[in-house]
Amino acid sequence: MSYRVAVRALCEFTAKQGDLDLRFTPSPTALEGIAGHTTVTARRGDTYEREVTLEGTYRNLCVRGRADGYDPTKNQLEEIKTYRGDLARQPDNHRHLHWAQARVYGWLLCQARSLQSLNIALVYFDVVSQKETLLIETCSAEDLQAFFETQCQRFIVWAEQELVHRAERDQALRLLTFPYGEFRSGQRQLAEAVYKAACTGTHLMAQAPTGIGKTLATLFPQLKAVPGQQLDKLFFLTAKTSGRQLALDALASLKASSPLRVLELIARDKACEHPDKACHGESCPLARGFYDRLSGARAEAIRRPFLDQSTLREVALAHQVCPYYLSQEMARWADVVVGDYNYYFDLSALLYSLTLVNQWRVGVLVDEAHNLLERGRAMFSAELDIRNFKGLRQTLPTVLKKPIERVLRCWGDVHRLQTDAYQVLPSLPVVFINALHQVVSAITDYLGENPAGVDSSLQSAYFEAMQFCKLAELFGDHSLIDCTLLPAHGRSNAKASVLCLRNVIPAPFLAPRIHETRSCVLFSATLTPQRFYADTLGMPANRVWVDVESPFRAEQLQVRVAQHISTRYQDRRASLQAIVDLLARQYQERPGNYLAFFSSFDYLQQVTSLLGAQHPYLPYWEQTRGMQETARSAFLARFTDGGCGIGFAVLGGAFSEGIDLPGNRLIGAFVATLGLPQVNPVNEQMKVRMEHLFGTGYDYTYLYPGLQKVVQAAGRVIRTTEDVGVVHLIDDRFAKREIRRLLPNWWNGPR
Repeated sequence: MSYRVAVRALCEFTAKQGDLDLRFTPSPTALEGIAGHTTVTARRGDTYEREVTLEGTYRNLCVRGRADGYDPTKNQLEEIKTYRGDLARQPDNHRHLHWAQARVYGWLLCQARSLQSLNIALVYFDVVSQKETLLIETCSAEDLQAFFETQCQRFIVWAEQELVHRAERDQALRLLTFPYGEFRSGQRQLAEAVYKAACTGTHLMAQAPTGIGKTLATLFPQLKAVPGQQLDKLFFLTAKTSGRQLALDALASLKASSPLRVLELIARDKACEHPDKACHGESCPLARGFYDRLSGARAEAIRRPFLDQSTLREVALAHQVCPYYLSQEMARWADVVVGDYNYYFDLSALLYSLTLVNQWRVGVLVDEAHNLLERGRAMFSAELDIRNFKGLRQTLPTVLKKPIERVLRCWGDVHRLQTDAYQVLPSLPVVFINALHQVVSAITDYLGENPAGVDSSLQSAYFEAMQFCKLAELFGDHSLIDCTLLPAHGRSNAKASVLCLRNVIPAPFLAPRIHETRSCVLFSATLTPQRFYADTLGMPANRVWVDVESPFRAEQLQVRVAQHISTRYQDRRASLQAIVDLLARQYQERPGNYLAFFSSFDYLQQVTSLLGAQHPYLPYWEQTRGMQETARSAFLARFTDGGCGIGFAVLGGAFSEGIDLPGNRLIGAFVATLGLPQVNPVNEQMKVRMEHLFGTGYDYTYLYPGLQKVVQAAGRVIRTTEDVGVVHLIDDRFAKREIRRLLPNWWNGPR
C-alpha cells in the first residue's frame, strides 16, 4: 500500500524551520495570486509549459504535484511566488521552504524527462509593481535526487505510521457497532439515509425532529462508510459551541472501539495564550522556534487522539508551541475534525484549502443546517464605515494620507447625491473600489517597511478594506451593494455613511465547496420547504431528500392557537393583557416550567412588567440584552425537574434552539410571534432580489425564515418519547392554511 503526499505537504512537513512569523507582508489575495501567475507565464515564450503535472515514488511513498512552469529552451523549471512589500524582509525560513519545493519538483522533472541537469528558478512576482525577481541555481539530477530522497526519508517514518494507522482505523470502522445497541425511533431511518448518501457519493438534505439523536445518527453511518469509500477525512461542522460539544460527546462514545483521531478546532482569539503579543518570535514565546519544536508536539498529539480544546492546549504548552497553530497542523492528521461552519465554507477556509491542496476525499456533516443561510450571508458580506476612515487622519503616517484622502473623496462622490437614508447602488462604484485597492496596497507596503505593526484602528480599517475588495471581485446577482446615510453629529454637517456589500444568496459561494465533497449532508429539524434551503445553500439538483418520521405521538403535544390575538407591530400594546391572561391561565392549569418567546426585548419586557404587576405569585426570569455565558447558564439552571416558573426569551436567540430540557424541566412554550424578520429597507431590497431570482420574494425573505424559528423554539418542549407538553402559538395568522402547512406534520393539528 502506498502513501500519497503532495509536494507542498511533503516540504511543509520536512523543510519548515525556525520561528512562526506573520510579520512579512500579507499574501496577495487568491485572485491576485492567480493573476500574478498568469502575468508571469504570459511573458514566457511559445514553448513554455504551464502547470506541469509530476509524480514520483520513494519506497512506498508517492509524491505528486504541479510545477508552475518549465521552459525547455532554457531547461529551466520555475516556482512562482507572488508577494507584495519588501522582498528583503521575507523571513529566511519562507525562502528555505520555497527552495525545497522547487528542488523536489526539479527531481520529479529530471526523472520524468531523463534530464541530467536542470536550472531551477524561484520567481518572486510583486503584484503591485508587476516586477519579477529571479533567483536561479543550476543543479545536477544526482543532487536533486539526493535532496528528494532526503526529504522522503524525513517523512517516510511518519508516512508508514500513517499507513498503519489508516489500516487500523479502517478495520475498526468496519467492525464498529452502534454504541447503544438499538437505534431510537427515527434514528435508524436517518442513519440509513446518511449511509446510502455516503456510499453513493450523493448529497443529502435530511429533516429530522429534535430529540432523536441526530448527531450520532449522522456520525455513525458516515464513519461506517469511510473504509469502503476510502475517505481521508470527515468534517462535522456546527454553528454553535453546544453543537460542537454534542459531536465530541458522540465521538467519545465511539472512540473505545475505534482508534479515531478527533480534533476540535476553535477560534484564534479563544486559543491564543498571549493576546497582547504579536505572532512572531521576537514578541511571543510560543512563536519563537515554533517549527523547531513542532515535530515533538505533533508526535505527542497523535498519541493523544482525542484532541479537544483542553487536551490540545495541554500538549501545545508542554512543548511551548502555539495551541492555535498546532491545531491547524493537526487538521492534516486528524480523521474527524469538529469545528465551526467557517472552517470549511468561508472564503479563506482552512479545511477547504487543505482538501484542495491534498486532494482529499472528504465527507461533510452540517449540523443545524438552517443556520447556514444567515452564517453564509455573513461570511460573504463586508461593511465599511466612513467614520472609521475619517478617524485615521489624526494618527495616519504621512505616506498613507494621500491614498486615504482619495478614498474619502471617492466615498463622498458615492453618497453626495443620495437623498434617501438607505439606497441600493445600481452597480459597483468602480472608482471608489479602485481607490480602496490602492489604500490596501499602500498599507501593505507600509507594513512591509514597518513590520513592528500599525495602530489598531488602522489595522482594523485595513482588514475591512481587504475583505471589501475581495468580495467586490466576486460581486454578482447573489449580492447587493448599498449605502446607508448616518445622522450627523457635532458641529459638522458632513455626511457620514456606511457602505455594505451585502450577500443575499450564499449558494454561489457554498456550492463549489459542497461539490468538492464525496458526500455532504445538511441536517436539521427545520429544513422545510426543501426548495428554499436548496436554492439558498447551493445544494445540487440531484440531491436526495429525506423527511424522517417523528418518533413523537400527536397526543404528546397539545398545540393551541390564540386566534383572537395579533402580535403585529401595530397591535402589540393591545395584545399585552390577552397574552398575560393566557400565560397565567396556563400556569394555573398546570404549574411547571415554561418558555415564552417574543419578537423583541421591548415586547418581552412590556409583557413581564404587566405579568409581575398582576400576578406577583408567578415566578419568572428574563433573557437580557448582551447576556454573558454565566448569565445564560443561570437562566437555564432555573429549569429544574419539578421547578415552576416562566423563562422569557427572544425568538431566534440563545434559548430558542440547541438546548435540551427533557421531562418536567420544560412542560410548555408560548410563541408570541411568527418570527418574521423586520420589515425595513434592507429586507425589502432582499425581497426584491429573491423575487427576481426565485419568484417568491416574500416567502423567501420573511415567511420561511420566520416559521423556522417558531418550529425550533417549539421543539424545546418534546425531547423524548415520554415527554408531554403544550405549545401556545400566539397570533391569529397561525390559523391560516398556508402557515399550518409549514408546521410539523406530527403536531396535534393547531386548533
